Amino acid sequence: MAAIELTKRDLRPLLPVRPRDAHKGVFGHLLVLAGSRGFTGAARLAGLAAARSGAGLVTLGVPRSLADILATGSPELMTLALPANRAESLSAEALRPALQFAQDKSAVALGPGLSQNSGTQIFVREFVAKCAVPMVIDADALNALAGHLETLAKTSATCILTPHPGEMARLCACDTAAVQKDRKDMAVRFAQKHRCVLVLKGHRTVIGGPKGEVFVNATGNSGMATGGTGDVLTGIVGALLAQGVSALDAAKIGVYTHGLAGDLAAAEKTERGLIAGDVIERLPAAWRYLEGAFAP
Repeated sequence: MAAIELTKRDLRPLLPVRPRDAHKGVFGHLLVLAGSRGFTGAARLAGLAAARSGAGLVTLGVPRSLADILATGSPELMTLALPANRAESLSAEALRPALQFAQDKSAVALGPGLSQNSGTQIFVREFVAKCAVPMVIDADALNALAGHLETLAKTSATCILTPHPGEMARLCACDTAAVQKDRKDMAVRFAQKHRCVLVLKGHRTVIGGPKGEVFVNATGNSGMATGGTGDVLTGIVGALLAQGVSALDAAKIGVYTHGLAGDLAAAEKTERGLIAGDVIERLPAAWRYLEGAFAP
């Protein structure tokens, strides 16, 4: 199956326009449903990446007991305190307020650091089934869907799923070796079957579209194989959705820019010394390059 390699020339025209007379409402409001005890960093990374990717407003929907922690140190991010269980992860009771808050938002990013608590998994499946807002689904939200893929048939929302090979194996009830054997075919078949956009992360990330489209990305490096970089990608893609970019284009732009920011960071920090926060710091330079201002 032939794949199209993502390039600056092809992606630049897909960037959302930023009018000079715009206000923050023009660029969308992203709700990030994320975080649990011990994993507040995942929520913060996704939120900050979204803020660095052009979203007008970003709200972190997090367990009530962790909201004050996440409100400290990131003044650009708002917080929505949601019902939590004893494990300090989102409970099934968080569903109604989360859906109510999401209904007039531009997009949702769901999954970073949510945990695999059984009540949280119920929340995820019910939220995906009932939410009509475009969403990017990652991390523990993907684990909640494993064995319950009928959930994707229930939703009216446009969905982007961003699994790494292990998560993809759980979604497809196979082993990681089977996923890696033919990444392009695996991504496209899943996207077509479940009418979504599938981003299969890893070396030369593959993007599969619901109409059989397939793209491959050449940006990125081994330094990005570290905790938190996937949460950064979730925030970037969520921000693009919030700005009105189509799901397939948001995945393409997001994956390319995420990898480019990682390459710029590695040039300064080295691949061995790279952390997820370095990728966020280099996002402005990556956006400037993609907009055509300079070459990295």
